[in-house]
Amino acid sequence: MLNIALFGPPGAGKGTQSEKLIRQYNLFYISTGDLLRKELSEKTALGREAEDIIKSGGLVPDEIIVQIIEKTITENPSANGFLFDGFPRTYVQAYILEGLMIKLNTSLTCLINLQVPEAVSVERLLHRGKVSGRADDNETVIRNRLREYSEKTVPVLRYYEERGVHYEIDATAPIEAVNEKLTAIIQEELSKRLFNVVIFGYPGSGRGSQGRALAEHHGLEYVATGPMLEAEIAADTPVGRKVKELYESGQLVPDDIVVPLIERRLEKTKGAKGFIFKGFPRTLVQSYILDGLLKKHGSAISKVIEIEVPTLELIRRLDERSKTDRCMPYDSSTAKIVKRLQEHETKTVPVIRKYNQLHEVTKIDGLGPFEDVFEKVSAEIVDGLKRMR
Repeated sequence: MLNIALFGPPGAGKGTQSEKLIRQYNLFYISTGDLLRKELSEKTALGREAEDIIKSGGLVPDEIIVQIIEKTITENPSANGFLFDGFPRTYVQAYILEGLMIKLNTSLTCLINLQVPEAVSVERLLHRGKVSGRADDNETVIRNRLREYSEKTVPVLRYYEERGVHYEIDATAPIEAVNEKLTAIIQEELSKRLFNVVIFGYPGSGRGSQGRALAEHHGLEYVATGPMLEAEIAADTPVGRKVKELYESGQLVPDDIVVPLIERRLEKTKGAKGFIFKGFPRTLVQSYILDGLLKKHGSAISKVIEIEVPTLELIRRLDERSKTDRCMPYDSSTAKIVKRLQEHETKTVPVIRKYNQLHEVTKIDGLGPFEDVFEKVSAEIVDGLKRMR
């Protein structure tokens, strides 16, 4: 998700540039003033609460503003991201926005400040006042607004400077030149982002074969717990011997074995475009671990896909696999196959439900030839990459 905060003093051209960026990147425009007026006009619960405060002469508190913003974001899931205009206005609101972004499993991509000298701002706003007839575009009011903006904005800019997502643009340049600079900054930030896919599916659904092929096709890194654990077994390490015992008894490998292997894998592939995860997370606990691991690398889950195959077909496939050199320890008997499917039902399906609430899990019919399923999953990844860029 692309989330941009556009800053600049009155007269910097935020409105003009916002319109262009919204069209270019399919963003939803968030202006706290506009959102508040909408809540007031629609007489929502938040709008009525704000109206009472305004009528009594008070300022609408951050508690109401942040609820309105959260409501707007959750009501527009099809947006590629959000463009914030006029928020955060204060140092405290910067912390509020960061907390809100974390709650919504996203982050602010960048804050871009459109810089213009005070004299230019005054000149532009006085001209706008003559054209539009706006009563507040007189020099006394303009200079008060500029002073207030400067006093409140400096701490906010410093907050984002410390986080490395703050940019400055000379907004005295022509409109198209400013837009080109904005686009260059946004593209630079997008190029840093990892595209991370989690592929779910019951054992036998083909997620491993599909995951490997998709990673190679799209230039992503394939991260599967199975091959990593098998490598430990092949090397006859202490970890491998423990894993072999667990496999033979049909049990899941505990997190204190799996997590260090995944973290090491992520560290080894710096410069990757992104990752396809198969076999992890398998539990709710692991889902939180993965979120934390990706957060540590400044990233998050981009796409969640579930390959669906009927139970009888899963059992048939696993039984067939047990007769090949691809046989897994839990393929060796019908009882073990059923136990493994049941474990997926009780431990992994709740993870899929969690991700469906956060990311809208894409379900793919896993029946049919490998190439047909590959094309369907690949189309979803292409769409996700386009939306991210």
